[in-house]
Amino acid sequence: MADRAAATRGAGTPVVTAVAATVVTALALVTGCQQQGGEGGHPATTSHRPTGTATATSRPPTTPTTPATPSPRPTTTSPRPPASPSALPAAPRTVPSVRSYVPQAGPGWRPGAGSRIVADTSGPLADEAALIARELGLRVSPGPAGSGDLELALNPKQSGGREAYILTVRGGRARITGSADAGVFYGTRTVKQALRSGGRVPQGVIRDAPDRSQRGLNLDIARKYFAPAWIEARLREMADLKLNQLGLHFSDDQAFRIQSSSHPEIVAPQHLTKQEVRRIVSLAQSLHITVVPEIDSPGHLGAVIRAHPALQLRTGSGAAFRGAVDISNPAAARIVDDLMREFAPLFPGPYWHLGGDEYGALMSRNPEAGYPVLATAARLAYGPRGRVQDLATAWLNARAAVARQLGKQPKAWNDGFFSGGVVTPDRSIQVEYWTGRESGARLPVEYLREGRTVVNLNDEYLYYVLGQPNNFRYPTGERIYEQWSPAVLRGTTPVPDPALTGPARVQGARFAVWCDLAGAQTQKQVADGIRLPLAALAQRLWDPGKPPLSWKDFVALNNRLTT
Repeated sequence: MADRAAATRGAGTPVVTAVAATVVTALALVTGCQQQGGEGGHPATTSHRPTGTATATSRPPTTPTTPATPSPRPTTTSPRPPASPSALPAAPRTVPSVRSYVPQAGPGWRPGAGSRIVADTSGPLADEAALIARELGLRVSPGPAGSGDLELALNPKQSGGREAYILTVRGGRARITGSADAGVFYGTRTVKQALRSGGRVPQGVIRDAPDRSQRGLNLDIARKYFAPAWIEARLREMADLKLNQLGLHFSDDQAFRIQSSSHPEIVAPQHLTKQEVRRIVSLAQSLHITVVPEIDSPGHLGAVIRAHPALQLRTGSGAAFRGAVDISNPAAARIVDDLMREFAPLFPGPYWHLGGDEYGALMSRNPEAGYPVLATAARLAYGPRGRVQDLATAWLNARAAVARQLGKQPKAWNDGFFSGGVVTPDRSIQVEYWTGRESGARLPVEYLREGRTVVNLNDEYLYYVLGQPNNFRYPTGERIYEQWSPAVLRGTTPVPDPALTGPARVQGARFAVWCDLAGAQTQKQVADGIRLPLAALAQRLWDPGKPPLSWKDFVALNNRLTT
């Protein structure tokens, strides 16, 4: 919300420390914003989204709290064999790094002539088997598995959660198991990367699972149009990084960018058709990525106001606040609810983002004096203690109720939650914390002490605002990798109480692209600019410990895996 910026992870067997060796030459495979107010050195603005060798120690995974990729590059050189038959192999080099590896002496696994991907070809792992088979140039077979094969299987009794997996390499074959298809899929990503970085999957047992359940990218397509193929390419990159969430902000002051049948009058000429969205969502689902739609309200509704000017919020003197609707007018709520009901079937995932940030009236020093129409409506609805913030909270609660009716878990930006009012924000709404810049912004710990779950979109590290307005600077992967953690929700300081920032409370994070100055970068420049930050974020969300590689070595590894 840069625009906002514009305004204001073994059991039994001991885990062995894996000493990384020089990366081996790869094997020849068969085929190959929010408006913000001044704080922390940032001046007040008016918009939520921006208008070498290393030693790695394996760490046991904690239990998670939830629920055409490039082929490995062929080379003409095979990896060097171990120094001696009894030498223990190093952990595979992957992004994110695996969290627990028990090495065993042996040759490891790599695809060769006759190797197959073995899985039930009509079962729940058929898609995962087909994808890794295409990537490795192998065929899929129902089995039984033999020497040289990679087997995929479900084990409903396996612990660790639906995104956990066990990768076992011994006897000339590899086997990935998980309690659900998502975990098995992530195991295939580890196999793919291990082959590319080291030419083989090392002998032994990998037990892996993410520390945080929500890991992803947030993309503003309202201010800047992104082509479907561009979005699909990002989904493939995200999947290899084991990221599982794409937030899609498609409605704002600048444009509404998805075809609508209920309100075609608000749709921009350059937009995604519903068929294009279905294709994007289908690809995301196949890659175990959830698409989270966002229609931000009651601010950031400029596209709606252009078609329905009577909904514009005005001060007592008649001045309009850009993008803010008059929440005392029932017609404004009807349009937003129409859109939510229309688009919910298009996005079958479990979440709906309500927005809720940077509502114009509540960014003024005295909302009741500046917006008398809203002040009067608040007193009529809630008595003499009623305030404008109560109207805004009631608006948020009403939209959350619609989301729940549609089978969705509602989310909202942190500056849409107010304390001390007659109306209290619905406790089911998940807080997405992005900023502390705005005047009077509540500290992250307040939401956590209320018992709410939080997702981290800290604008200090995780906001990529096109054009760098309002003191924003393009975030670097190095800062995220070395300084940030899920507990750093605001500024650069972690929430002091670790008991409040574990995986059950701070459930993850997303890296956000906000297109305040849409022409400042091309789509390719955006893709290039966010590549390393996304990789760094993936590492810090998968494994909470100190990264096993130096930043220089991490970059070299990531480049090897992606170019």
